[in-house]
Amino acid sequence: MQRSAAILPGGITMSARRAWHEVLRALAVAAIALMWTMPVAGQSALDDRARAMFPDADHVGAFTGTPPTAEVGREGQLLGYVLLTDQVAPIPAYSGKPISVLVGIDTAGVIRGAEIIAHEEPILVIGVTDDALARFTAQYTGRSVDDTFKIGGRERPGTVRLDGISGATITMMVLNASILRSVKAVAEARGLPLAPGAEAQISAATERMAAAQPTNTAQPDAATFEPIWKEVWAERTLRVWILGAGLLLLTVILFLQDWLTRYRRLISTLRIAFLVYTLLFIGVYALAQLSVVNVLTFVHSAVRDFRWETFLIEPLIFVLWSFVAVSLLLWGRGVYCGWLCPYGALQELVNKAAQKLRVPQLNLPSLVHERLVAIKYVILVALFGLSMQSLPDAVRYAEVEPFKTVFALRLDRTWPFVAYALGLVAISAFNGKFFCKYLCPLGAALTIPSHFRIFDWLRRRKECGRPCQTCATECPSQAIRPTGEIDANECHYCLDCQVTFWDPYKCPPLVEHRKRAEKHGRTLDRLPLR
Repeated sequence: MQRSAAILPGGITMSARRAWHEVLRALAVAAIALMWTMPVAGQSALDDRARAMFPDADHVGAFTGTPPTAEVGREGQLLGYVLLTDQVAPIPAYSGKPISVLVGIDTAGVIRGAEIIAHEEPILVIGVTDDALARFTAQYTGRSVDDTFKIGGRERPGTVRLDGISGATITMMVLNASILRSVKAVAEARGLPLAPGAEAQISAATERMAAAQPTNTAQPDAATFEPIWKEVWAERTLRVWILGAGLLLLTVILFLQDWLTRYRRLISTLRIAFLVYTLLFIGVYALAQLSVVNVLTFVHSAVRDFRWETFLIEPLIFVLWSFVAVSLLLWGRGVYCGWLCPYGALQELVNKAAQKLRVPQLNLPSLVHERLVAIKYVILVALFGLSMQSLPDAVRYAEVEPFKTVFALRLDRTWPFVAYALGLVAISAFNGKFFCKYLCPLGAALTIPSHFRIFDWLRRRKECGRPCQTCATECPSQAIRPTGEIDANECHYCLDCQVTFWDPYKCPPLVEHRKRAEKHGRTLDRLPLR
């Protein structure tokens, strides 16, 4: 006698679910096996680059001394020094690791050149060209170690203004601080010409370090200066306040959702306005689009060398992730995906405009939808496995997220990236938030901690799914199963189903209550909760 397979909600058999688990496990193993076979690129000889900064040099020595430098000379005459910033003033950048820059200084205290040697910065791994990086570092050539450099903004007396790189402002600020502190420390240690003010600053820093150390090997480093993250927060105070105001408003909306969703026009207006705020302020202006790269960086930092400075370096990202962490425990992943994701907001606004223009919607059948949802989890597992071997390689493949193309680089990329990003937006006009539902690894990552959420404030009735299918049919993220349950893993917390829940002219059980009340000459003043 043949035994029938157990059926789970949504029409998935137990055997099918076990098969999916086996597929995910196999893909994870394959991804890890693949990354172990990837070759590691070799590093070019530093002396060739040093000679490019000192064309007359015939000798480049070994890195020695405190702080470490290599002497550059010609026929026994000292021409200057080269240094690596990560050995002199290692300031962790957004990847959690310092950027290594080779800097040359001549004996007159003039910077002869600067060249990035190694980094793991997500924005620089792919998207920012080598030419753009070379143009940025070329701005230091010919400048004095006495100079104070500032990225962007207005020219100020005593400050040299440097042109930054669009979408990489924070990284460039870290890079600038590391170069500035390194050259001043080396100039002081090697007796190169320094202005009195700069010399006093470095000397005081050295004395503070020496007093705190039992030996005399202390050197001024990043710890003796004002932390770079404090400087960044000071410059972005207004943006932080605007973001904080938006998050406060969203918190009020969530806590008052039972009342607000009774007024369809009010909640609809509030939601559209907030989506515009998310798109224009958080995404376009503040460049605070979260990414799966943030998740991978956090995991690496947590298991290796966790420091809050790594995450404080970008104030808006830090504030946003802090709010998301709390909202995950209270309401689940839907709050971020449905309200705070700029690319998600772009897709939803496009879809709403398309519906206004009566563009036909092509939602996939429930059976197909539930299978395709697994794709984003497969992508997440592959990226996580790859990141264990090489975070920069994982960042390259994280381009499955079009966020960098749209917001950080403002579509200033080669046509395949632009076509991919805009193509997904175009698809969302016919199938709402297509990328979010099926391809987004960040959404998949947020699903994991959202299983520990405390509240379940989305109301349902006993008739939901049995027989009523109104909300399931209209749910833009297809997160309501035919049986009526809300799949919290896929819900974007748009509150559309809650608007219907309180609508006595749309929710079938309420329609019945209203008609019964009107038949007896009464009004439906109090809406039933069940």
